[in-house]
Amino acid sequence: MPPPRPNWSVIDVAGHPCEMHAPPDPAPGRALIYLHGVHERWLQDLPVLRDLVEAHRLPVLAPRSGRSWWLDRIVPSFDPLVTPERFVTEAIRFAIQERFGVAPPGIALIGTSMGGQGALRIAYRHPTLFPIAAAIAPAIDFHLAMREAGERDDGDRYDTLWQLFGDVERARQETAILHVHPLNWPRHQCFASDPDDRHWHDGAVRLHGKLVALGIPHRAMLEPRGGSHSVTYDDTIAPDVMAFVLDALDQESRRLV
Repeated sequence: MPPPRPNWSVIDVAGHPCEMHAPPDPAPGRALIYLHGVHERWLQDLPVLRDLVEAHRLPVLAPRSGRSWWLDRIVPSFDPLVTPERFVTEAIRFAIQERFGVAPPGIALIGTSMGGQGALRIAYRHPTLFPIAAAIAPAIDFHLAMREAGERDDGDRYDTLWQLFGDVERARQETAILHVHPLNWPRHQCFASDPDDRHWHDGAVRLHGKLVALGIPHRAMLEPRGGSHSVTYDDTIAPDVMAFVLDALDQESRRLV
């Protein structure tokens, strides 16, 4: 766990730990659900994204799921009865409404890596609940990571996928790209990927191509992003992704008037 910061804590939601940012003067009518990546970093440990959350007084719940890939399948290491996706769409959504008084469409999904593909995939499957989804370095083609696991230094991070699917093609059928509906999609979607990310960038490019072909509005940030060696891609792109989320929340708030 990260060292404590003002207005941050870890709470229990339906038997699972969840990182929470509860500002004393929260921005009205808006909240975030943050889905962590395969490295399982805490939101508080992502300095730029964390600072933006604090600066904009955004209530956040960030559930901890392990390497569940945020799928709509039972992951025994997470919960024997509730899928990670259902946990987000029900328990976490209800907890945000109870604690902060925010309901859809004022809840945005945002995630990194494994959580980035999870945010997109859940929004594609539930666009009415989550009309806003944003992803940083989304791990979209996780089926290819399964195939290449033996050649990758982080190959053990895909053990859950092998346990759940046992087959690369079965896993491919559950990837975010195959859950894009041509007539029913989240009104606001954004994803950013680094061209130097040899494992995941091609998946983001494929998703962009499919959305363009279907005429689905979205923002894809796929160009190189300069920065120093001490600044990660996630930190470099976070301000643009957060700006997209904030603008989308503003647009959704006007839809309610």
